[in-house]
Amino acid sequence: MAYAIPLWSPPALPVSDSKDLFPVRRIFCVGRNYVEHQKEMGGDGREAPFFFIKSAHAIVPPGGKVAYPPKTSNLHYETEMVVAIAKGGRRIPASEANAHIFGYGVGLDMTRRDLQQWGKDHGRPWDFGKDFDQAAPCSALAPAARIGHPAKGAIRLAVNDKLRQDADLSDMIWSVPEQIAYLSEYYHLEPGDLIFSGTPAGVGAVKAGDRLLASVDGVGSLEVTIAPAE
Repeated sequence: MAYAIPLWSPPALPVSDSKDLFPVRRIFCVGRNYVEHQKEMGGDGREAPFFFIKSAHAIVPPGGKVAYPPKTSNLHYETEMVVAIAKGGRRIPASEANAHIFGYGVGLDMTRRDLQQWGKDHGRPWDFGKDFDQAAPCSALAPAARIGHPAKGAIRLAVNDKLRQDADLSDMIWSVPEQIAYLSEYYHLEPGDLIFSGTPAGVGAVKAGDRLLASVDGVGSLEVTIAPAE
């Protein structure tokens, strides 16, 4: 049996210090998972986590140039630690979640904020605000076998060498194991899934020509330049 059209190459991320690639199946993103970011977005307190999904084809490995997307005048960055799942499962206890993790990376949840807000204001889905071409730049993955499972350490973003986001992984409202436990109640997690684990306060707009440098201590860094709209 043949495919009716040519099969595309699966999206994939490099693995640091290796020639291997990590194939990407799905991208789950948790919202409002740092206290100060929750406040700047209008939330308050430890509410139940919520997730949205980006297409695996939104991955930009590992960073580089990202074109300013169409139909927006308010493109925002959100720096996140990315969690790569190697072992699938359903109803995974938080105490066992780390055993399902392949490794970690540094990602940017790029957001067409005006389209996201329009969806919220009109009671519509806000997929157009979050899921678009080149919406998920991501660094190479650092295997957990080498770096362990980061639960604290600086997460930062500089735009044109000016620090915009500066927090600690320990500021997460829901830890990575808790996110995996919660998400696996709703989905059967699969090898190749990524979880963008939330962004700290300080999100903001960028324009063509801006240089973004995101980093997570002990994990790695990601550099992106916003190119003119195509």
